[in-house]
Amino acid sequence: MSLIIMSLFLFAFSRYPSVESANSSDTEKTKAQRQRMVQEQIVSRGITDKRVLDAMSKIPRHRFVEESLRNKAYNDHPLPIGEGQTISQPYVVALMTEALKLGSTDRVLEIGTGSGYQAAVLAEIVKEVYTIEIRERLKTQASKLLHELGYVNVKTKYADGYFGWEEYAPFDAIIITASVNHIPPPLIKQLKEGGRLIIPLGSTLYYQTLTLVTKKSGEPEVRQMGGVAFVPMTGEARGR
Repeated sequence: MSLIIMSLFLFAFSRYPSVESANSSDTEKTKAQRQRMVQEQIVSRGITDKRVLDAMSKIPRHRFVEESLRNKAYNDHPLPIGEGQTISQPYVVALMTEALKLGSTDRVLEIGTGSGYQAAVLAEIVKEVYTIEIRERLKTQASKLLHELGYVNVKTKYADGYFGWEEYAPFDAIIITASVNHIPPPLIKQLKEGGRLIIPLGSTLYYQTLTLVTKKSGEPEVRQMGGVAFVPMTGEARGR
């Protein structure tokens, strides 16, 4: 749930969610806005993964924000979703998703469901998405919307994401959409060998380093990707 990037439960699994049929509010205008968003904000900044581009071209981002903000849903910045949280800037979503180098059979854990938009993008690409939200109202809203849009390959949980979701581990990839000053040990433990984890790493509110972690021989191998600013992770992470 980023603020801005700097310098730059029926449950089954299906890989073919039916967004269009569930979304009568997706007009020719919003479709055009979405295509413009992808071309001008994402492709122009170097994102090339066709699966990411196709997902973000398809998903009705305006459904994931408050009705009063829907006219801004495809703009090049994050938007508030309540409780001090945001839906990430479109480019940030694309950048983090592409960096994970996801496969069609992957099982992905998301920490910080927020609006549910990032989970929807993941669900278009991978087999299974598990997403955790520490704020119950946001979890409930996101779960309802994802279900309405046909994303039956997403499972949501109200909990502290710091501890991951051991029941469904190990995961091929983990995405953390809130900042923290260290990599939570439970998440490294729940990551498959060779798996990827992406996290905004840092202790300040206005600046962190987007960090890609690959698990090799049980240890994190770290690559820095540039500066970002995300809202902080709460719960256990804040107590350390």
